[in-house]
Amino acid sequence: MRTRHGERGQATVELVGVLPLLAILGFAVWQGVVAGQALWMAGAAARAAARAEAIGADPAPAGRAVLPPRLQEGLRVRSVGDGGVRVTLRIPAVVGDGALGTTTAGARFVPQTP
Repeated sequence: MRTRHGERGQATVELVGVLPLLAILGFAVWQGVVAGQALWMAGAAARAAARAEAIGADPAPAGRAVLPPRLQEGLRVRSVGDGGVRVTLRIPAVVGDGALGTTTAGARFVPQTP
């Protein structure tokens, strides 16, 4: 294949132009995975906290124990009565120390009486 002298390096220029878009797409996918993990782990923390609440233990440490350190920041556990709890987590941003919002999950176990 013969190319004209003025087209040499064109593929390199096009690659350099596309790289920022690929980086943004990569960060967006990564952020989606982090948000999905926060949603999933909020449910797990709510179930653990509800189990602790059902046996009369403190639900906050039980909910915190199932979370990775990054998701423990800003954790709120509220008892809603009759063995139920509501857990609120921050959804951490992939870039920086901010948060994209919060997610809430609830769970309930029948209280166990001795």
